[in-house]
Amino acid sequence: MKKRLNRQTLEEAIFKGLAGGAFLIMAAALFFILVTVLVKGLPALNWQMLTQVPTAGYYVGKEGGILNAILGSLYLAAGGTLLALLLSLPIALYLEVYARGTRWANMVRLSMDVLWGIPSIVYGAFGFTLMLALGMRASLLGGIITLALVELPIMTRAMDEVIRLIPFELKEVSYALGSTRLETAMKVVFRQMLPGIVTAMLLAFGRGIGDAASVLFTAGYTDRVPTSLLRPVASLPLAVFFQLGTPYPEVQQRAYAAALILTLIIMFVSLGSRWIAGRLSQNVIK
Repeated sequence: MKKRLNRQTLEEAIFKGLAGGAFLIMAAALFFILVTVLVKGLPALNWQMLTQVPTAGYYVGKEGGILNAILGSLYLAAGGTLLALLLSLPIALYLEVYARGTRWANMVRLSMDVLWGIPSIVYGAFGFTLMLALGMRASLLGGIITLALVELPIMTRAMDEVIRLIPFELKEVSYALGSTRLETAMKVVFRQMLPGIVTAMLLAFGRGIGDAASVLFTAGYTDRVPTSLLRPVASLPLAVFFQLGTPYPEVQQRAYAAALILTLIIMFVSLGSRWIAGRLSQNVIK
């Protein structure tokens, strides 16, 4: 008995050490990323970069900013998240309310898991092929559609996991009171999953705003602020990519400034998602 306890203690200590080591590696990686973009990007970050578009000589070190990329990224991520929400919410509700425990529901979940793991560049290639078939050019609309496809499995699986945590007795009470499945889904399940919906949306938004491969061929790039869904649009990840590829140190430093802006946006989105989810969780029955 004593030997068995010693073995369990040793195993527990080993796994605690592995968990602690993994946490330290992750924290160290995050720390060095933040330090790198701060040290290299903060000196180039100014009001001009945030409020102006690139001028003719911007990519050789002259005046200008990345307002086009900031607004373009926000448009792409917001549009893709909204479109993905319109598709993923009905799927998540259907899986739990109408297809609960069926083989079809398991197949859909497996498909979403596979889609989640597909590289972004594959979505970009698919979106580009679809645009060619429809006679579209690289545009804001093409980027939104492609990002929606990237975010769809993320949002669907996140919402599905939240719905599955809702007590089944709550739905049974609703049915016992004479509610239909649709009424239960919209008035009971939807209310209980609000924090999960917000978290899924902001999680997908953070993925979308930082994705470069999926919009490289579908959204294009331009130095102008997007004014139409059918025109090309810039994005912060591509701004970082293009500026780091230049031989001018001033422009490379601006690339780190753009990376810093992108990092701050994602950080605020993550913190905002936790705060909003916490506020909305007051309406959830646990």
